[in-house]
Amino acid sequence: MKKGTKVRLGIFDIDGTIFRSNLFFELFHALIERGIFPKRAKKEIEKHYLSWFHRMGEYDSYKNEIIRLQKKYIKGKKKRDIDAIAENIVSSQKNKVYRFTRDLIRRLKKENYHLVAVSGSHDFMVRRFSAHFGFDASFGSISMIQKGRFTGELDLESLNDKNLVLKKFAEKSNLIIDWENSVGVGDTENDIRFLEMVGHPIAFNPNAALARHAKKKKWSIIVERKDVIYELKDFLFKQ
Repeated sequence: MKKGTKVRLGIFDIDGTIFRSNLFFELFHALIERGIFPKRAKKEIEKHYLSWFHRMGEYDSYKNEIIRLQKKYIKGKKKRDIDAIAENIVSSQKNKVYRFTRDLIRRLKKENYHLVAVSGSHDFMVRRFSAHFGFDASFGSISMIQKGRFTGELDLESLNDKNLVLKKFAEKSNLIIDWENSVGVGDTENDIRFLEMVGHPIAFNPNAALARHAKKKKWSIIVERKDVIYELKDFLFKQ
């Protein structure tokens, strides 16, 4: 790349945007199944999961409880044991993705976009997953390790402040970023601030909060349902 050339970014959230699940959640449940986490952890999360599953509770409540429990039970566990399980999850599920974002990634790569993944899931899973799709950079929540074991501390900047993660990336990379011609794809209100940084924001399968914001800002709203992809021009909310 010639010095001084502007770089267009393709910025993607992963969970619910590329991956048709959540890497953080998949790891939590796998650690229970493998006996790394105690069986009671399944009971502790069950009511939050069922409340969300039956559309009676908020997704954020379920997510925050999984984060809390994972921080609690991962403390003292060996990094190499959890790395092996994370590798198996990504290897077996890496193609469980949405067609729209999968195809968009391929198109942007062909058009020489610099691809960046920003996710609230663990960095060691995000790196593996994004590498499969040829991303140039990736950022996830950082787990603290001491002497090969997890401390239980978790830096969630890539979940709560994705815009700051991207600003730091821009400063450290020495790339001249063409934000106006960059593309961003997200699915929840946690993605709003980074979507506002790019000239081509896409709300993909958005939750209500992101959908309302995207509608107000006249962003592209894309919904993939079964084998059909829709672009919403207008819609109503049921309260």
